[in-house]
Amino acid sequence: MSKNIAIVGATGAVGQELIRVLEKRKFPVGSLRLLASARSAGKTMKFAGKDLPVEELKEDSFSGIDIALFSAGGSISKKFAPIAVKAGAIVVDNSSAFRMDPGTPLVVPEINPEDIKKHKGIIANPNCSTIILLMVVAPIHRINPVKRIVVSTYQAASGAGAVAMEELRTQAGDYLAGRDVKPTVFPHPIAFNVFSHNSEMDFENGYNQEEIKMVKESHKILHTDDIAISPTCIRIGTFRAHAESIHLQLRDPVDLEKVRAALAAFPGVRVVDDRKKNYFPMPLEASGEDDVLVGRIRHDIGSSDGREMDMFCCGDQILKGAALNAVQIAELV
Repeated sequence: MSKNIAIVGATGAVGQELIRVLEKRKFPVGSLRLLASARSAGKTMKFAGKDLPVEELKEDSFSGIDIALFSAGGSISKKFAPIAVKAGAIVVDNSSAFRMDPGTPLVVPEINPEDIKKHKGIIANPNCSTIILLMVVAPIHRINPVKRIVVSTYQAASGAGAVAMEELRTQAGDYLAGRDVKPTVFPHPIAFNVFSHNSEMDFENGYNQEEIKMVKESHKILHTDDIAISPTCIRIGTFRAHAESIHLQLRDPVDLEKVRAALAAFPGVRVVDDRKKNYFPMPLEASGEDDVLVGRIRHDIGSSDGREMDMFCCGDQILKGAALNAVQIAELV
């Protein structure tokens, strides 16, 4: 049965990807309404071979809409998502606005699809770093409960949107040409650089908001507060696809063969782990891919009891970290 779909933030990086994912997955779209700010109104975007107009987002934009996919920032979601629900739409929201609301499901379809049934009109898409982390942690957690996670992220410019990707492109050219590099989107140069994630810092505990999101969202999705999680989130000069180095402490001794089998069998995960060729997940190869790539699967040689392991993963932040996950939720709805 076809559904009338609205995309809020259609001209942004994730919005554009939402359009492509809907078409690629042959989502049963009855009509597609593209919504954005007033400055984008009047532009056209292609869907299924047709040019569709971009309309200005207004309070009456959701008449006749069945599912509204939001990717325009928290303030827009807070204002317009309840309006869309009141108009009869189910909202899948990519922002952080409703993620920790007790009445709003926070869903990764491969992990907790049953939570979708609890929605009251709004379903939240998790943070991209959380999704990529849990896609490779959840299958292990199911066969050998995870007690502690230490994760370091290497996050691409795409996490800050299309303007950030363009800033990386411009800065790379300026740097190589010997011109001054002037950051505007990020607080520091992103080309050929690495720096602590630019989200708000908690001066008391030393963690930034991106890191706190990973902790709180992981607990909510996995339905447990019993996993100790220590994240360090870093920005690097890649265009898209986040990478994460993950250390796990498990309840029981690690059986790597069972771990590999669980990861290989998990939908949306692809094992890339060739020690002989030194071939493991890379952001370049994860970019544009639906699957999260995982490798460097190994015992922690510093572990005294055999219950600790390490691995490395890469996932496309715009796809599985945002647009693909949202469309998968819509498919289940």
